[in-house]
Amino acid sequence: MSTEDKQQEEQTFIHHLEALRSMLIRSIVAVLILSPAGFYAAPKFIDFLIRNTLPQGITKLHYFSPMEVFVIQLKAGLVIAFTLAFPYIALQVRKFVLPALYEHERKFMDWLVVLATFLFVTGVCFCVFMIMPLIMNFSAAFSTAQLEATLGLESFINLSAGMMLAFGLMFQVPLAVLIGIKFGILSVKMLENARPYIIVGILILAAIFTPPDIVSQLMLGIPTWLLFEAGMFAARFIEKKNV
Repeated sequence: MSTEDKQQEEQTFIHHLEALRSMLIRSIVAVLILSPAGFYAAPKFIDFLIRNTLPQGITKLHYFSPMEVFVIQLKAGLVIAFTLAFPYIALQVRKFVLPALYEHERKFMDWLVVLATFLFVTGVCFCVFMIMPLIMNFSAAFSTAQLEATLGLESFINLSAGMMLAFGLMFQVPLAVLIGIKFGILSVKMLENARPYIIVGILILAAIFTPPDIVSQLMLGIPTWLLFEAGMFAARFIEKKNV
């Protein structure tokens, strides 16, 4: 490789890094801009979570330091802001990869932005309305005459926020499968052969994204595995179309 080619390659690499940096900065700025709206909605959102996820008999949470509620509302506000900003973040990712795509691939990416947003919101809603009530009821089942649950606000919101983001991100698995198939990075046969390893990987990610208990991990891992299978089902049609 000539010196000129090396310089051109280095410039291209630097250009990609600069584009990536710009994408990340714009995404962070979007979250920060939407943070005031998130902070404003945080108290109502926390009340909503308490009303709809706590088991019967537990109607309130406790806080144990003067600034705990304020800090928790800031955390909840950032989660809300990130959720609101997700469509814009998906557009920024699309803009980042756009120069490397052909025209028909660009149209495919436009569709994927909508699908990514839909899957993220679906994952968050699935967590709020289905998973969190199950987890809280499972926890309450351990109460006895000698054991009474005293739930803290911080632990509850940390669990809820972490689970919501985890479900929103893990629900992108079908999207990753479709992208890999569409752009020829993966094949259905390759994914079928690697299925056992992918399932193990999903369980490992579920263990990383959730608290250290098997119930939360399975509640994230099983839906993610089913979504992977749904992505495989759709990928077969895409692969046939590509052929």
